[in-house]
Amino acid sequence: MSNSRDTLFDLTGKVALITGGSRGLGREMALAFARAGADVVIASRKQSACDAVATEVRGLGRQALSYACHVGNWQTLDDLVDAAYGHFGRVDILVNNAGMSPLYPSLIEVSETLWDKVLAVNLKGPFRLSALVGTRMAAGAGGSIINVSSIAAIRPTPLETPYAAAKAGLNALTVACAHAFGPKVRVNCIMAGPFLTDISEAWPAAAVEHIAATSALRRAGEPHEIIGAALYFASAASSFTTGAVLRIDGGRP
Repeated sequence: MSNSRDTLFDLTGKVALITGGSRGLGREMALAFARAGADVVIASRKQSACDAVATEVRGLGRQALSYACHVGNWQTLDDLVDAAYGHFGRVDILVNNAGMSPLYPSLIEVSETLWDKVLAVNLKGPFRLSALVGTRMAAGAGGSIINVSSIAAIRPTPLETPYAAAKAGLNALTVACAHAFGPKVRVNCIMAGPFLTDISEAWPAAAVEHIAATSALRRAGEPHEIIGAALYFASAASSFTTGAVLRIDGGRP
């Protein structure tokens, strides 16, 4: 295998399925994969938002399928996978990126409904998609699964406890699936720190100031700064990397 940069990160002929692909980090990864040669399945809750990113992907000369779904719904994920394979015939890269972390006043006020919703989107969905796609990958030509976790998994606070618990589970799922679907499927995790996506617009000023004061890089990340890690895990550049959890957080303490 050639070790030239162009060959290592080339995704020509690959198909990537990205949940939460219509905005933020998911959109950045979708467009980066398309620029590297991949066709892309964009999955998110709103069809119009998925369609918009699909149009951008096609503008880069690649094929795209937009599919509205809720990743916390088991049956919907079965339908998503059937649609992806029905349209492209294969999935080579799965990115479990969709996530949510609703605000709540206190831990005692976390409802069962909120708890179940957070665990469903952040953990149950990635488990089901990994099982569905990973099994097909392992029976076929192999592939790469990328989970998008959070620094909250190892630095939890009372402000996002259900989310942190789910993301810690996603870290564990990464390692388990690497063994379950190896050697043909690699499974890795990007443990993301604070990024300035549309979600960050709701952050209190004190939180932004704390990030600037305590992070080694003294700032939050820009969405495009996720691309390097995503391309690494998606491509032949990481051919001997699996079960890894990589912090991309600007040096959070």
